[in-house]
Amino acid sequence: MKRLNTLGALLGGALLLGALALPAATLAADKSKMVIQVSENDPATWNLALNNARNIQKDMGKDNVELEIVAFGPGINMLKAESEVANRIGETVDSGVSVMACQNTMRNQKLDKEDMHAKVGYVASGVVEIMQRQKQGYTYLRP
Repeated sequence: MKRLNTLGALLGGALLLGALALPAATLAADKSKMVIQVSENDPATWNLALNNARNIQKDMGKDNVELEIVAFGPGINMLKAESEVANRIGETVDSGVSVMACQNTMRNQKLDKEDMHAKVGYVASGVVEIMQRQKQGYTYLRP
């Protein structure tokens, strides 16, 4: 009988630990995800996108959301090291937002990584990156 009580206590403890772990797993799975497209060479559009990212992190809690900004076409110009929004790009990456440059666009515009902001990342194709992110459940935004 004592052995049965011990077994019951162990089983109950295991169930309780599993139940406590469930909310954490659910929270991780429920993390909101957004991909933001910027394909315009316009500081106002870039500032809007960067403001959107900052406000989303503020409103939802930056640990509760994954944000990625993808630049291609004319939008790539604002990711250059000396762009008008270079300081804001650095702050945004430092806050946990991924800022990605399209390598197809860079190749077409004869840009090298040395031309770009030091903190940006790179994707082979900006359009394909956005498509893949949407397949992965990311919400799409184009400010």
